[in-house]
Amino acid sequence: MWEVAVIEDAAAAGATLDPIRARLLAELVQPGSASSLAARVGQPRQKVNYHLRELERHGLLELIEERRRGNMTERVLQATASSYVISPAALAAVEPDPARSPDRLSARWLLAVGAGLVRDVGTLITGATKAGKQVATYALDGEVRFATAHDRAAFAEELTNAVSGLVAKYHDEKVAGGRAYRVIVAVHPSIPQTASDAIRAAKTAATETAASELPANDRKES
Repeated sequence: MWEVAVIEDAAAAGATLDPIRARLLAELVQPGSASSLAARVGQPRQKVNYHLRELERHGLLELIEERRRGNMTERVLQATASSYVISPAALAAVEPDPARSPDRLSARWLLAVGAGLVRDVGTLITGATKAGKQVATYALDGEVRFATAHDRAAFAEELTNAVSGLVAKYHDEKVAGGRAYRVIVAVHPSIPQTASDAIRAAKTAATETAASELPANDRKES
């Protein structure tokens, strides 16, 4: 079982959006059968079995074993991953395109870039799995708390210069056998953990947005 799997097929994505099927996927992190799941999800065994077959048809479940019980065979299944991410490729007709309006300060552009990241890494994982290989990737996740909007802007400028310098240092267009890698750096507000934090964060974000729209000479740090 994989820790995370990417769903690229539209029909498979649709199957996971059904509340009962999503619950069954969550339950089947551990192997189970239609009869063992029926009581847990509060559904008749026949209905559970139907949903299981649909999930299995889309490659979201795998058969672990078959057990003979009296005059019937019980099929034991398990989810192919403990969690799933739906790739934008599953909605290709409305997939976001960062190239339409590139803006480093736009949250929606960041979302489009992030969607592309999910799509591309999902495609790489699918190909690598079929080939029995691993994908060479690297990710860094951290948190920084800025005292002022000025500090945040200064951080963004220094980060841009540092990453641009590294790219310029190691990028080689001419070397034989080289391989291109995509570099994405994102900075966004952390999601608050409590309701009061959420309200405070929303007010802060609104104030910062309003301040950023003022002429430079009119801006004041709070």
